[in-house]
Amino acid sequence: MPTSEQRVIVVGAGVVGLTCAIRLLEAGHRVDVVARDLPLETTSAIAAALWYPYRALPQDRVTAWSKAAYGAFEELAADERSGVRMLTGTEVLRDHQPDPWWRGAVPSLDRETSLPPGYADGWTFVAPVIDMPVHLRWLVARVEALGGTLTRMNLSSLPDDGTLVVNATGLGGRHFGADPSVHPVRGQVVVLEQVGLDRWTLDGSGLTYVVPRAAEIVVGGTDVEGEWSRTPDPAVAEEVLHRATALVPELEGARVLRHKVGLRPARPEVRIERVGEVIHCYGHGGAGVTLSWGCADDVVGLAGD
Repeated sequence: MPTSEQRVIVVGAGVVGLTCAIRLLEAGHRVDVVARDLPLETTSAIAAALWYPYRALPQDRVTAWSKAAYGAFEELAADERSGVRMLTGTEVLRDHQPDPWWRGAVPSLDRETSLPPGYADGWTFVAPVIDMPVHLRWLVARVEALGGTLTRMNLSSLPDDGTLVVNATGLGGRHFGADPSVHPVRGQVVVLEQVGLDRWTLDGSGLTYVVPRAAEIVVGGTDVEGEWSRTPDPAVAEEVLHRATALVPELEGARVLRHKVGLRPARPEVRIERVGEVIHCYGHGGAGVTLSWGCADDVVGLAGD
């Protein structure tokens, strides 16, 4: 069993690294988080962060991690400081389809009959929606309240002094995990003023989504394999806005607050495994937030091995 004597260094301060740190601290470990990018500088800060298993495999493990995280977010939603809200929304589909493969991760999912023109099917369910800048600050405060630390540090390699290390470096897994299968999938979003929207909407076929936060609305998105540029493209922004407004007409005329680009850390499968004194936890694709607490629980299990 873990004791307070075991020190763990978590490398990476996005949502995955911070949730791993919290679960490890709760289990009695001493935890220091080190990262080149502080939480609000990470891809996690840009995510629309609608709970939804996207670009992550294998399906069985992703469903289990997603279900565990759903439960954790449901509890956090009771504390408005966490930035988590449980909101009803609908995924619309161009064709009739069977239930999604991750159906077992949500408590209830209903077929939607009131659909926009051009859509043949859809399902409505309650999902966690996470305001990431708020949530990341909350996670940091939780790490510190539990006695953990967060330090900006640009490492050239993982620590190898015998300390247990969690490699939660996202795209950095290419370097820190010597893993060329990790690659970026570029996602561009537009953040709009809040116009009274309290439901999310998703069209997975064109990767169009409208995700309301308390004070703003995140619309997206794009899915560009192998693209490293983080510079927003004005033409892409215009096209994203056009798709989003066609899906949710209430957005017409909403003021644009900012443009953001994030690079999802994609991999053929999420990597969670222990190799010696390193626990690898990266490759979450477009589902880092969705899988976060579930993967963190597995990391705690590996830390006790």
